[in-house]
Amino acid sequence: MSMVLSTIEYTSAHMSDRRSDVTPDGPAEMVRLATIARRFYLDGRSKVEIAEEFGLSRFKVARDLETARSSGIVRIDIRLPARLVGEQSELLREAFGLRRAIVVDASEDPLETRRALGSVAARLLAEIVRPDEVLGLAWSRGLQAMGAEMVPLPRCTVVQLNGVLSEHTEAGGSVETVRRVATLSGGPAYPIYAPLILPDAATAETLRADPGIAAAFAHFDRLTTAVVAIGGWDERNSTVYQALTPEARERYSALGVRAEMSAQLFDARGEQIRTDLDERIISVSADRLREVPEVVAVAGAGDEAKARAVGAVLRSGLVSTLVTDSDVAGVLLSEAPSD
Repeated sequence: MSMVLSTIEYTSAHMSDRRSDVTPDGPAEMVRLATIARRFYLDGRSKVEIAEEFGLSRFKVARDLETARSSGIVRIDIRLPARLVGEQSELLREAFGLRRAIVVDASEDPLETRRALGSVAARLLAEIVRPDEVLGLAWSRGLQAMGAEMVPLPRCTVVQLNGVLSEHTEAGGSVETVRRVATLSGGPAYPIYAPLILPDAATAETLRADPGIAAAFAHFDRLTTAVVAIGGWDERNSTVYQALTPEARERYSALGVRAEMSAQLFDARGEQIRTDLDERIISVSADRLREVPEVVAVAGAGDEAKARAVGAVLRSGLVSTLVTDSDVAGVLLSEAPSD
């Protein structure tokens, strides 16, 4: 966010339509106040330096600056880059008790929206990740876009949070994203070369004991930041849903499943629904995510069902930061409880 000082106005006509308890006496006084304001806001001079130049006390300079602002000689505009929606971001943060919410203006093209979400998420990680931390990455199309937009990070350990869905490996799955982010940070990578969903619990347990997978899982207790995706519970909005049999889909739907995050299932209230799927997946658990200091969810470019799924996971309390688009934010805010 940048704070941009607009043109300093000198004319009394400009001030005639602004109310103030303190109004400069005349044009000479207005010019004097404008000059002091220019020194402070545009030239970066300190109040002490300005006081010495004009033969004033620094307390008088402070009062003059306040007069310049309250009377309208100085106007400050706060502007965000065009793709960021500041008001929705703050309303969303307050409505769901988040540490951060960043809303990107939605495009008519879902692919463009996904790229914008990925770009913002990549730059957010560069802002919040500190040296020697442990960064965990899940997978989604949005997180794949984040990997493509990633900028250099402080040196950190990068860990894959769940296995892969075979139908997405050729397009660049989570293994590739983890390796790319680790390369940009200069730290070690711990990918998981295993499917996300296994046919039975025994096979999943055997794979978790594999040395490479066990090494990744061993870092889950040290996670400082986890980046996850949120899926709905239908063919369009969830890769997990797509990977299940019709019988399993119906069975989980009957239990009230409306959202998923890293193959952890949730109902509309944000309560986790325990099923046999928990034993058949290679993934970080919701209980483990709850212990991570920073959980960033990147979720958008979807319909109203996807937006409601995002709301469900937010109600679980697992997410501390949300990166989403203005369409999803609009649905979330329209259904958020009012005070």
